[in-house]
Order: sequence, then C-alpha cells, then structure tokens
Amino acid sequence: MLDSRGVLTWGASVVAAMVLAGCGSTSLNQAPVEDRGSSAGRAPSSTSATPPRIDPATLPGAENAGKPGYYTVKPGETLMRIASDNGQNWRDIARWSNLDNPNVIEVGQVLRVVPPVTTTASAAPATSAPAMTGANTPAATPVPAPSPAAAASAPAAADGNLGFIWPASGAVIQGFDDARNKGVDIGGKAGDPVVAAADGRVIYSGAGLRGYGNLILVKHNNTYLTAYAHNQTLLVKDDQVVKKGQKIAEMGSSDADRVKLHFEVRRQGKPVDPSRYLPSR
Repeated sequence: MLDSRGVLTWGASVVAAMVLAGCGSTSLNQAPVEDRGSSAGRAPSSTSATPPRIDPATLPGAENAGKPGYYTVKPGETLMRIASDNGQNWRDIARWSNLDNPNVIEVGQVLRVVPPVTTTASAAPATSAPAMTGANTPAATPVPAPSPAAAASAPAAADGNLGFIWPASGAVIQGFDDARNKGVDIGGKAGDPVVAAADGRVIYSGAGLRGYGNLILVKHNNTYLTAYAHNQTLLVKDDQVVKKGQKIAEMGSSDADRVKLHFEVRRQGKPVDPSRYLPSR
C-alpha cells in the first residue's frame, strides 16, 4: 500500500494526463486557419507553407490582357461585381470567357466583358456605299461643323432620349457623393412601389452583391444602366424586358439601416449623379 506521498504523486500524474488529453481533443476542433498558424511542438507541414506564386501568363485569357473589351481580375473581386461594374449580365461574361465554373475566378485571370464582335456585323462598313456619278448628280452640300456650344450639349441630348423618371415617389434623404454615396437614397415605407426609370432589360435580380441587399440592375443601352437596391421584394427576373414606369420591386431595408431605395445611374460602368438625369420635382 502506497504512503500518502505516493498517493499524492499518483493523483498529480492522473490530473496531468487528463489535462494533456483535454488539450489534444481541443486542437482537433480548432479552425484550420488557427491550426496551420500554430507551430509549437510540431514539425512544419505542407499546409503551413506559402502557396506557390501563380504565373499570370498561365491563367485563362492571359493573351488578351490589356486589350479593349477585356478585364483582369483583381484581389477580392467576384464575377457579380465585375459584371455590375461593366454593365453586363454575369452569365454573359461567363459564356464569353468560357468559364467552366462561374463561382471560381482567379486573380490575374482575364475575362471578356463586352460581346464578341461577329464578322457579319463588321463586314459592311457604313462608308461602303458606291459613289454617285453622272451629269444630274447634285453637288454635295458641305455640312457645317457643330459649334462648341452644340458639341457640349450633345451628351445631354443623348441622355434626354432615355427620358429617365424617378424610380420612387419619396423624398431624397441622401444625395450623390462620389466618395461615400454612389447614388441617391429615396425614403419611403416598406412595400412602396419601385419602378424602372427607363425602358431596358434586367441584367441582374438577386441578393449576391454585398452592401446592396435585394438588388435589380437594368441595362438601358450600351452606355447606361440603373441600380435599385435594398428592396423588400423583387418582381422581375434576369433577362426580363421592362418598360419605363413598370413596377419592378417593393421598397425595403435589406442590408440597410432603414427603409429606403438606393438608386444609381451608371455611365459606362461608372456611377454618376442621378440628379443630372432625373426631372426636377
């Protein structure tokens, strides 16, 4: 029979073994990133090594880097974000870029962000009409060059052809700020109608773009698209054609601190001040 000192020594050994066993079981439940970051008492493993650097020249589409109509993926970007910034449907970009899995893109990969040009469309240039000849041919009347004032107003005239209308009837609660707010925020009540600001086609309807909640993107032409964010309910689907004034959503507070519609106008992918395109109230 062991003396009291021996009992105490045996008890301490048991407690120490239990503590070590407990530590071992906890390490199995750690997140992988924590497990890789802890190197005490273990030999380095292949999972803790720095991943090999990928040569950009070996990534899909690398031969098109820098060419017009192509985009090189940057860190932290998603296909949805790239499509939104370029005014395209993400499905189209996936098809044009021959992506096997649209959910997987790599930094440095080059994507096509404009439709491929068909040979049929480029086969007949606009200047290919035959010249008129003969004595009865009227003399060509020179067209005067536009004045600087007329040239300056040309973009405004083109914008007016779209005839944007307000997408919601509430008051503006926050205006455009190029650094902090890429559109205008319009107040209202949950369920208030949100309408298309002009004729167009829906290129996105969903909640996959962080910070926008339930979002709709409508492409109006090759220059302009509009964005409608934080909706409660989406009433249109991808590729659906919509008319100006058509109800496309119901106002809400998804991914926002209050009920509102965040409305953006994007010109060639860049957010611009919507107040320049909307009629005065």
